[in-house]
Parts: sequence; structure tokens; C-alpha cells
Amino acid sequence: MRKIKVEDAVGEMLCHDMTGVNDNGVKCVRFKRGHVITEADIPALLNIGKGHIFVWEPDADEVHEDDAAIALAEVICGDNLSYDKKPSEGKIQINAAADGLFTVNREALRKINSVGDYTVATLPNFTRVDKGQKLCGLRIVPLVTKRDNVDRAVALARENFPVITVLPFKPLKCGVIITGSEVYYGRIQDRFEPVMTKKLAGYGAQLLGFTKCPDDLAMIGAAIQDFLKKGAEVILLTGGMSVDPDDLTPTAIRQSGAEIITQGVPMQPGNMLTMAYLEETILIGVPGASMNFPTTSLEVFLPRIFAGLKITKEEIAGYGEGGFCLMCAECRYPNCYFGHSV
Repeated sequence: MRKIKVEDAVGEMLCHDMTGVNDNGVKCVRFKRGHVITEADIPALLNIGKGHIFVWEPDADEVHEDDAAIALAEVICGDNLSYDKKPSEGKIQINAAADGLFTVNREALRKINSVGDYTVATLPNFTRVDKGQKLCGLRIVPLVTKRDNVDRAVALARENFPVITVLPFKPLKCGVIITGSEVYYGRIQDRFEPVMTKKLAGYGAQLLGFTKCPDDLAMIGAAIQDFLKKGAEVILLTGGMSVDPDDLTPTAIRQSGAEIITQGVPMQPGNMLTMAYLEETILIGVPGASMNFPTTSLEVFLPRIFAGLKITKEEIAGYGEGGFCLMCAECRYPNCYFGHSV
């Protein structure tokens, strides 16, 4: 770009939008990029404080902010994302095109944000989102950027594709086993079934049913096998998750032959969450806190499970940072820090 006085700009083409306050006192675009300046435009430009303008130099190694933004948006987005292909002042907003789990390749995002002039701001990784929700703002800081910056940012996005995406939830087949002799024999009323029904319905789960078992390893094990025969992809077990000797649920999970991923997580509420894999089926020992609090460690992991992601031992420890819930009077999850450190 080159800078010239407005009075010398007649016949020149603007290389960016020019904003100003209109007669109603509202800031808006007064002259669009590509507008060819006429003699009549000069007073209007001076009135919005533009004594000089920028015009293109034919052979400059520069890319306009809008073109640079589009170039990255086209390659940074995975499935189930949408954006306006007509950016404004180098800005593009990226939205969810489906309900699901928003994921970010954090290392790739850091590298792209280290490229000159590019800024990409997103929601935290593993945020549950709704269709139409705002997820990301992509912007070029100056009016133009060097072509090398565009080439580097685009190359990074292609090498790490997709940098951002939304994984839709799968209607997984789920079975729920409610353990505890006090519930099985009717001494107390079960409160887990309505809670779990509501939680699973939010993901479109195919509910295979609820089975109640006393504190009996053989019966709990038989209930696990019964749901496996029915094709369960997720088996949730409630009750008996503490460390007392007569709390049998974790033992029953182990005896099923499942590989324990974790017994306990560094999160509160929901410390006692247990997860294990029996081939492709995940077994979840649901902490008792899930019956009493709207948000626990279970709410952090369920979206990932229904999005088809596998939980690993290595990542569990990372949930300690941001894993302490303040139990606000009005729960705002997922619009808070809880569970977003990984």
C-alpha cells in the first residue's frame, strides 16, 4: 500500500473499508473497499477525518486483511462449522453448524497465533456447544499482511487439519446398573434413575434399561454381561463408589475383565468417578455427587464419550487444574472454567 493525500486520490481505488459516523450518529462503513474515489468524495472523506488514504501498489507482496482471513478460515475448519465468507475489517466469526463437542488442536492454534498479524481466539477445548453458537473469532490485525504470513498460517492449518471442529454426539446404546441393597430391597427410594434418564437424554442416547442389584458381586457382574449381550456401548453403574470395603462396584468392574482407566479423578465434586474399557464398551462408575449436584466430573466426560473420543490414563491428571467447582448458587457450566484445563 502507499499513502497519498485525499486531494490527490481522485481515480484511485480504496484498498480497505473506511468507517465514519453517519448523519444519525451511528458508526458505519462510508466507503467500501474497491471504491474508486471521485472529486465529490473528497469533502466526505475530510469530514470523517481522512486527510490521507491508502491505495494498492501493483507489485507489493501484500495481502488484504479480508483475503488473508478467508485464506485461513478455508483450511482451519473441520466438520460442522460455518462462517461468513464476506469478512469485515479482516474479521471472521466461526459458528457451530451442529450440536456437539467443540475441539481445538491447541498446539496448532498456538503456532498459528505465533505467525505475524494473525489472531485466532476460540472457546476452550472440549466445550459442549449448540448449533448456531459462536465458537471462534479470526482476525488479521493490520490492513494488509505479508504474503509469507498467509502462506505460513495456511500451511500450519493444513498440516494440523482440523485445527477446530465440532464432533456431533452419537446415539450410543446405554445400560444403567443401580447397586445397593437398600435400593434393591426397597428400604429407600432410588433417586438415580430419573437423574440418569435426564442426563443421557441430553445426548440422544439409546437407553437399554435400568437394572437394580443388591451388594452382590455375582449379580452386578451378571448385569454387566447382560447389557454387553444387548450391545451396550456405555454401561453406567451407580452406588457403592466410595472406598469402604463393602462398596463393591469398582470390584465388579475389575472382575468383568475391563481395563481400569481411573478410579477417582482430581475433580470436585465427583472425585469417585471410575472409568474402564471392556473392549469397545466403556464402564463408568458414577459418583454419588451426581445425584446431588447439577455439575460434576461426569458432566465433563460424558460429552467426550458421546462424541466418540476415548479417555486415556495420561490425561486424567491434567483435570486437577480447573477441577475444583465453586458450586455457584446458579450453575453456569459449561460457561465457566470447570473441566476446561485439558
